[in-house]
Amino acid sequence: MTIQTGDKLPETKLVKVTENGPEQVSTADYFKGRKVALFSVPGAFTPTCSAKHLPGFVDKAAELKAKGVDEIVCTAVNDAFVMGAWGKNANAGDAVTMLADGNGDFAQAVGLTMDGKAFGMGQRGQRFSMIVNDGVVEQLNVEAPGEFKVSSADHMLEQL
Repeated sequence: MTIQTGDKLPETKLVKVTENGPEQVSTADYFKGRKVALFSVPGAFTPTCSAKHLPGFVDKAAELKAKGVDEIVCTAVNDAFVMGAWGKNANAGDAVTMLADGNGDFAQAVGLTMDGKAFGMGQRGQRFSMIVNDGVVEQLNVEAPGEFKVSSADHMLEQL
């Protein structure tokens, strides 16, 4: 079942790259007590994700935070090392936190997976964005296959 606006995020683990290496984080703990702009991409270093999606959130980070967002999080079904390298390559710095969903557990738990086998990618997370306030989904923007419109940083700014 796909997560809906008003639903609490399901409990899963994601992996954050830190200076000390990969660190597991619980969604219940990570999203508790703050407003997070979360976006998911089908894959790190893929064309639309690298040219538009992540850079849009890096560029608009200050504007999103000025509208009450405490943190911006990017997730993808990639391992923590790939997510860390992609964040560095995109100069995400402190603007966007990269959280790996290496096994796709989070994408499955929120019901937003896609079959990327035709592209040699296997099961992945769909392209989407959401505003999560204290663990509850306030806004949910799921892209149609092959689209990049409603999950963008610009669209999220309009919603805030």
